Amino acid sequence: MTASWFELARCRRVDPIDFYPDPDDAAAALPAQAVCARCPVRLPCAEHALTKPEPLGVWGGLTERERRRIRRRKSA
Repeated sequence: MTASWFELARCRRVDPIDFYPDPDDAAAALPAQAVCARCPVRLPCAEHALTKPEPLGVWGGLTERERRRIRRRKSA
């Protein structure tokens, strides 16, 4: 059985609260984004959050605001 991308994610070993910062405080997302930057499954995670779409938190190194911006550009 092959592990899913989620099972390989670095965030599984970090307090989940770090991945749900105040969306109005860009600096609050930096600790989660640092974990994502070193994660081997960052891209599949970001794709999941963009296609699902995940409304809250940092996914694949992207904040809620960044994901909304990407979705708007894709739909334009």
